[in-house]
Order: sequence, then structure tokens, then C-alpha cells
Amino acid sequence: MAQTEPAFEIVEETPVYRGFFQLTRLKLRHTLYQGGWTGVLERELFHRGRAVAVIPYDPVADRVVLVEQFRVGALGVKENPWLLEIVAGAIEAGESPEQVAHRECAEEAGCAVRELIRIGEFFPTPGGCSERITLFCGLVDSAGLGGLHGLAEEHEDILASVVDFAEALAWVEQGRIDSAVPIIGLQWLALNRERLRAAS
Repeated sequence: MAQTEPAFEIVEETPVYRGFFQLTRLKLRHTLYQGGWTGVLERELFHRGRAVAVIPYDPVADRVVLVEQFRVGALGVKENPWLLEIVAGAIEAGESPEQVAHRECAEEAGCAVRELIRIGEFFPTPGGCSERITLFCGLVDSAGLGGLHGLAEEHEDILASVVDFAEALAWVEQGRIDSAVPIIGLQWLALNRERLRAAS
């Protein structure tokens, strides 16, 4: 197989929509593993930028803090578009992922993070979206947490709940938690929680 050095060329870039999110139509081509180039492809790219997600975990009580809120992406896909997730938010100009993690935990779940553990970065839907997420585990004291949170000026209506880790993991297996980011966070925690508990 005659592999070439990977390369791509953007032939044309057209803004389609500029609002809360942005959408661009691209005409592009790229090299093939077998050699040569594709023809000109037309793709839409949904711009979301960088974001942070945090799974707040209490290693002493072995509990996680989950948040539930309305998600427009679930409309028409499932009967109930309120999804169980973990804390998350966009990185604004001048912010570090760590700053966003602390801010969003306070805003969405009312919790203070005593230690942040970086899990990694990933593209959740790279087939058409530019979003890249930095995922953390945030060690917290879950005593007294829960209730309604969110910023009124952003029309956030977020219900935070403290859940035993075993129950949260069971919800993943049952499909009750069906959003990718909390699934990744909970699976990481399943692999690392004994180490976190031993160190607490």
C-alpha cells in the first residue's frame, strides 16, 4: 500500500450560520491511505470550541454528584429530554480548564473542589463538530450537596443529586445515563476509585 504523508486542502469555506453556535460549510479534499487524493468533499462543521467537564466524586462516602437538565439535542430522540450528566461548561477567553472546572462545579452543583485530577482531552463527536473536552475528576465533600442550581441570566435550571457510585454505574449499564461525557467519566472512576479511596 503506497501511503503518503497525510494532508488536506480546504477549497472553499462558507459561513452558514452565526448565532449561539456557528456552522460552516466546507469544500475540502484529503489524501488517501492508498495514495492520491479524494475528490472534493462537502461537509458542514459545527463549531463549539473547547469545554470542560468534571465528575465530582467524594472518595470517603463513595458518592458522585450528578446534574440533570433539559437538553435540546435529545428532543424528538427520547421521550424525556432531561438528561443525567456531570458538571460541564465552555472555556471562555482567558480562562484555563482548571478555572472553568472550579467555576462550573460551584455554579451547577454548589460544590467546592478540593483537588482536581485531569483525566484527559477528547473530541466527543469529531464527525462534524469541533468541540474538544477536557475531563476532570473533582474530589469533593458531598455532605449537604444537592438541590437546584444554575445561573438565572443563562436560563439554567439544574438539579444536582448525590448518588452512590454503584448506583450511578448501574444507571450507565441500564441506559438511564445515556450521554457520552458522564459515561466516560464514570467508567474512568470505576477503574480508579479504589486508588482514590485509599488515598483519601
